[in-house]
Amino acid sequence: MPKDVTTILNRAWWGLVLRGLVSIALGIFIFARPLESVAAFALVIAIWALVDGFTNIVHAFDLKSLYNHWWLILLGGIVSVGFGMAALFFYPVLSLAFAVIWAAWWLILTGCIGVYVSVQQKGADLPWGWTMAFGILSIVAGGFAFYYQGATLAAIMGLISGFAVVGGIIMLIGAFKLKSAQSDVQRVVRSAL
Repeated sequence: MPKDVTTILNRAWWGLVLRGLVSIALGIFIFARPLESVAAFALVIAIWALVDGFTNIVHAFDLKSLYNHWWLILLGGIVSVGFGMAALFFYPVLSLAFAVIWAAWWLILTGCIGVYVSVQQKGADLPWGWTMAFGILSIVAGGFAFYYQGATLAAIMGLISGFAVVGGIIMLIGAFKLKSAQSDVQRVVRSAL
């Protein structure tokens, strides 16, 4: 397998693992300490958005030479980083109600981009199922957060906690499927040589 493809696959794997572990850790923290987490809600979202965004930006540039629609991943990363920076800038003045609405729109937009990218991946005969699942999960979570604005913040925190844990597990599963696919490709390349 060419060295650049191996590097790209390794970075993608590490990016998925890092995002998955951070997501699970944040979800467990929010679930374990819902009342204490309310004060840090905007900060938690900002950190997650920054990690997710920077990971997507690096991944987009890794895919630039291999994937025509790499800019969509870059766009998703820029949206996430922009959101994270704004949430940090307005912290703690940013009201929790506004943070919920903002997070809902961020989840919906990120999910829509994820669904579109998965369709493009499917058309390019690339693995697309986990990207689609994450996109749909993100859209559903954003819809719930937007629709139930008046609900207690604890319920919304529980939703975000569940989303973070499930999304993190899906990312870890995707990372290990990517590692398995990388091994399969390496075996095929070795046997062809």
